[in-house]
Amino acid sequence: MAQSSPQQVGPSSSGATLAEMDKLLTDEEVERLIDASLAARLNAYCPYSKFQVGAALLTKDGSTITGCNVENISYGLTVCAERTAVCRAVAEGQRKFRAIAITAEMGNRFVGPCGACRQTLVEFGLDWEVYLATPDKRYMKTTVAKLIPDSFSPEWVTLGERQEG
Repeated sequence: MAQSSPQQVGPSSSGATLAEMDKLLTDEEVERLIDASLAARLNAYCPYSKFQVGAALLTKDGSTITGCNVENISYGLTVCAERTAVCRAVAEGQRKFRAIAITAEMGNRFVGPCGACRQTLVEFGLDWEVYLATPDKRYMKTTVAKLIPDSFSPEWVTLGERQEG
């Protein structure tokens, strides 16, 4: 049974992800974002893994855009919830994000984005927040920068142009 309000917790038990307790969103914004990711999770197409994941992006203008994982029998063609949400946002003209909530059922653990999703998030900045949540609304807050330190970002592409000129 889901809790009535989100509960923030500290770092993962494995210590793999650095959690932060300070957040830029209000408690109400976090709750709405987690609720949206939970709702998106219900739409997941995952006949092979049965592993439902939902994501909800909060854009700079306050819009919420959701995504869910969409599996394919050819596993390499599977699209994760995070990338689905980012692609939907871009298709709607959104490029600036404040936060993303990612929800999956992993017992007492939080599911973090895969490497491809982390790199996709980096494409749109390092300074936005990531809320890893469970269906009972426990969550751990981190940032894109902490999920992929020393990331390959768009700045790297223009770095060579600046050095040559």
